[in-house]
Amino acid sequence: MATDLSFGSVPAFYREVYNIVCPNAEDRVDHDMFVNLLVKSSLPKHTLTQIWDAVDSKQGYLTRTGIYTALALAALAQQGKSVNVKLLESYSDQELPKPCLGDLADLKAMSMKVRRDRTPNVLGYKFDELCEFDHVKVELIPEKKGLILKHVEYEVTSRRYKSTVLRRYNDFVAFQEIMLLRFPYRMIPRLPPKKMMGADRKFIEMRRRALKRFLNLTVRHPILTSDEIVKYFLTFNGSDMQHKIKEHFRGVPDEFMTNEFALKAKDFVPMDTQLQFGNSRDHAKLLLNSVCKLRDIAERVVIRATSYASDMLQLGKELGSLSADSTTVSAWACGNSTTWFQLKKGFKHLSVEYTGLADKASTEASRQEETVVEELNMYLDVLLSYRDLCERHEKGVLNDHQRALQKMAQYKKRHMSATVHGPSEATTVEQLEERILRQENEILNMENRNYFSLHCVQMESQLVHANMEALYVALHNMSMEEATAHSELATVWHHIQPIIRTILDGDVHNGVASNTPKMSPLGSPRSDRSSGLASES
Repeated sequence: MATDLSFGSVPAFYREVYNIVCPNAEDRVDHDMFVNLLVKSSLPKHTLTQIWDAVDSKQGYLTRTGIYTALALAALAQQGKSVNVKLLESYSDQELPKPCLGDLADLKAMSMKVRRDRTPNVLGYKFDELCEFDHVKVELIPEKKGLILKHVEYEVTSRRYKSTVLRRYNDFVAFQEIMLLRFPYRMIPRLPPKKMMGADRKFIEMRRRALKRFLNLTVRHPILTSDEIVKYFLTFNGSDMQHKIKEHFRGVPDEFMTNEFALKAKDFVPMDTQLQFGNSRDHAKLLLNSVCKLRDIAERVVIRATSYASDMLQLGKELGSLSADSTTVSAWACGNSTTWFQLKKGFKHLSVEYTGLADKASTEASRQEETVVEELNMYLDVLLSYRDLCERHEKGVLNDHQRALQKMAQYKKRHMSATVHGPSEATTVEQLEERILRQENEILNMENRNYFSLHCVQMESQLVHANMEALYVALHNMSMEEATAHSELATVWHHIQPIIRTILDGDVHNGVASNTPKMSPLGSPRSDRSSGLASES
């Protein structure tokens, strides 16, 4: 039943819609958001006005109760009924009607855009929302291509575009170069290194994982994900991709030239931005150092699990080898002991069990590498791309701005000197005035770029924090995988224990024969010599 409604039970659909329009549980939906919400209902404008008047509490916004009531009234209106709250009283013992609002993904995108327009200096995305943008798979094509110089190809599959394309490493390089030109003020992930000769299977697999992270971080970026360059890379099916993409996007303007907030960025940059920027960089350095150590620890956990699997497999093989031993063992060697024969029989069964231990440990290592190490590597890539962005900001825009100011100072100095010399330098004065005017425009453009760059750095800093949930995911996955692995290994060990206990029977196992005096078996040379000496004496 609804908490704040006196009629009907609230469908899950209502809560889903509410969480979309009020993701931070602010419990406040104004008229503009209300219209954007119900415009998908295809109801006429006057009907929407009637619904608003029916649920408006004269505060200028709707609470959760108001939204639920508005959704119910919209459903009634779609059924051809009048907009009347009293009609909802007939639903006292049943679920309230659900309106048709189309694809809720469109509603979510609209809600995000509205929030972004209202508070352009707040990112407004959560980790799961970033992950929903797209998911890209990168798989290795088994056979290498090329007549003389062999190269590796990757199968790239995009969930968003429902596309599968083939790409070479050089295609990724060309794609990254264009993205850096198009988005110099955004986090562009790094690419793994290219190993020219002698790339073994381990290196190729590590590079495949890194390329997968590169693409997924790109498509999870709220600005990059919808760009035409990204779409082209994920969908173009022709050959010679690395040259085609450069040709297709040659001369494409950078984000500053096309972003609607570029010339208004000064209004979004707080007074203490430089201080906050420095603090953010210091925090990112701390995170980078610690996450790198966490990743190294996780890798060592995987290595230990792999080594454990290898040891258990080798142990099983050795037991199997012992059980298959065909060497003749007579009473001369073992006397009245039957331990060896019992062990051989038991080793045959145990070798299979230790192979099972190896399989469990190997599976654990693979799961840990995929769900823990890769998650930490993903966040490491975020932090590294953020560090690269900060360096571009300082070395790029700020340095260009300083050079422009220095050039302006030189022009003004020369202008003053020419003015002092009088009419003879009139032509020079005019030329300098033109240059000063052009330089002032350039400096103004530089200042706008600087403000836009600072605005983008703030957004990218918030994106670093939005992706921080990857640390939680990694730790959660580690706890789950460790618990599962130890439980599975414990089950196998508990199964092994009774097998080991039944290998030897009680008397031999308890060492009864060990108390008897040790002597050579009958018929041995030592026995003959002993008896001969006794008779001579």
